[in-house]
Amino acid sequence: MLLQPDQRTKLDDTDDIQFYGYPRFVTHVDAGFIRQLTDLYRQHLQPGFTILDLMSSWVSHLPEEIEFAKVVGHGLNAEELAKNPRLDDFYVQNLNQNLQLPHDDRTFDAVVIAVSVQYLQYPEAIFSEIHRVLKPNGVVIVSFSNRMFYQKAIQAWRERTDHQRLQLVQSYFSAVKGMGPPQLIANDPPQSSLLSWMGLGGGDPFFAVVKQRLSSSAQECSMNGVSGQSV
Repeated sequence: MLLQPDQRTKLDDTDDIQFYGYPRFVTHVDAGFIRQLTDLYRQHLQPGFTILDLMSSWVSHLPEEIEFAKVVGHGLNAEELAKNPRLDDFYVQNLNQNLQLPHDDRTFDAVVIAVSVQYLQYPEAIFSEIHRVLKPNGVVIVSFSNRMFYQKAIQAWRERTDHQRLQLVQSYFSAVKGMGPPQLIANDPPQSSLLSWMGLGGGDPFFAVVKQRLSSSAQECSMNGVSGQSV
């Protein structure tokens, strides 16, 4: 297994459904982070895509100008998901208890997870499910910053630096066969002493991992030692 049992633990081990039972209509990252994430989506998500927005909320970071075939949202608070303007459908599910996504194989062109991956206690299982529900050549985009509900983040996340967390997310992907090479993004805004003295940071750091599910032919080439194309 990728993580040891103690690395999956949380400081608050109460049921996640209870913790997220009250809607939080707030923005968890700043405008700079949101702009970078939307631009990243704009690069990889095409019109007509069917998208699964895992661990979502009331806010959508999808580009407003792109029309998708369908956007399905998942989360832990129905009121928040109902407020999300881009979701055509949504459902509530605790991914730390029910590790199977309720979707058929090869359903989605893209799966996105924004600022929530740190809460997954069994990421190997969830990332395997993500691979299963992706169409061949489908794309996965996982993004995060340094903000979190600390008591609900797993130990493996809490004990790492931001850049180590980027490698941790990459290891989640590496545990799944049939995924292409990663695109790793790390953007740490400068934190000058003047900004710190004024109580103004340089903005939320932006980290992301982009991966593509290999097609059958590409996967066969990869298994034979021929590298696939980078996303």
